[in-house]
Amino acid sequence: MSYQHILVPVDGSPTSLIAVNHAAAIAKAFNSKVTLVYALTIDPFISVEFIDSTELARDYFDKAKTAIQGILDQAKEQFNQHGISVNTQIVEGQTIHTEIIKAATESKADLVVIGSHGRKGFKKFFLGSVTQALLGEIHLPVLVVTE
Repeated sequence: MSYQHILVPVDGSPTSLIAVNHAAAIAKAFNSKVTLVYALTIDPFISVEFIDSTELARDYFDKAKTAIQGILDQAKEQFNQHGISVNTQIVEGQTIHTEIIKAATESKADLVVIGSHGRKGFKKFFLGSVTQALLGEIHLPVLVVTE
């Protein structure tokens, strides 16, 4: 099997950067197109009507996007070191895994390579698992990379 387009969600964690290295090896082997994606979650209460939060929200998103672009640039540089050029994308929504699935569908990716923090027990219960939610809903092959 050959992978033509690999989607790699990143969040700046060491685990996501390990996933970048795995994706780079696969992309190099198959000469695959690669898209790096960062999913920015939007709090539905950020613009509650009784508070004028427009300026605060704009400032938050501007700062967040600057930080996110730095994360994407770091991951992009890892691919560049392997001689692989990549596209980057920031997606916005209320649930990370849903935005990753949308990005994979829209870009016509045929493989997702994602890092998993491997939380267990109460941490997993309270913090949730993006990877687990993704696996439950996506209809593409997914390579899960752990530390």
